[in-house]
Amino acid sequence: MEIDRKTAAALAAVMQYIRSEEEMVVLQSRAMPAEAPAGPPAPVKLWGVSGRQAMMQMRNLMQLRSFHGARFR
Repeated sequence: MEIDRKTAAALAAVMQYIRSEEEMVVLQSRAMPAEAPAGPPAPVKLWGVSGRQAMMQMRNLMQLRSFHGARFR
């Protein structure tokens, strides 16, 4: 199967772009100093999660009630 010139040129351009992006990432990683390890992650605030979950449930109930006539269930 022979690839026409336009397809070959497009593939070559894409491969060159990918290669240049990889080289740029390597150069940036060499230029940046090593970072200190991050501290422990912030604790999950269960009170806030619970409040957002309650809001989402209420919104879902309102949406179901507003589309009660249609058979979306």
